Amino acid sequence: MNGIGRRTILQGAAGLTLTPLLMQSANAASSFVLPVHGDFGFLTGEWKIANRQHQPDGSWKEFSGAATVHMVLGGLGSIEELRIPATTYLGVGIRMFDVEKQLWADHWVSATAGVVNLPMMGSFKAGIGTFIADDDDGKGLNKSRGIWDRITRTSCRWYQSATKDGGKTWDDNWYMDWTRVT
Repeated sequence: MNGIGRRTILQGAAGLTLTPLLMQSANAASSFVLPVHGDFGFLTGEWKIANRQHQPDGSWKEFSGAATVHMVLGGLGSIEELRIPATTYLGVGIRMFDVEKQLWADHWVSATAGVVNLPMMGSFKAGIGTFIADDDDGKGLNKSRGIWDRITRTSCRWYQSATKDGGKTWDDNWYMDWTRVT
């Protein structure tokens, strides 16, 4: 186990000694920095979500949802289960801090397909998380962007945008206003 004892691994998994565990690991980045308070830790808990999604006809559809979010691996990961009862839509957000790149990888898994999508990559700066990914909508390559902002102890917002001109202009297509339940 590269010189790492079982107790250290178990403590690290429990979040008790994560930094020593990672620093001892042969695979740890030499400049490892734990994610700062405010990264996905704010999302832990139970949420109700007001959704507003842009439709192909130009209108906006509004619907409610809920989510349960847990931090894992001592803050290096976040697992979200999203439920939208009106549409029977279920999905899982898997967010992992890439130690080497010092970026968050924000993956999505739809219950419809059951496939872990390639991540949006990004970070938090000044209380706003910005995540970008290349995307192919079937009509050509573009970019998608997800933004976490308006973060407080009891609420936050996520919204998604797309660009077809390399990021010169962005079209917002989904807003989620999160309100903490617990």
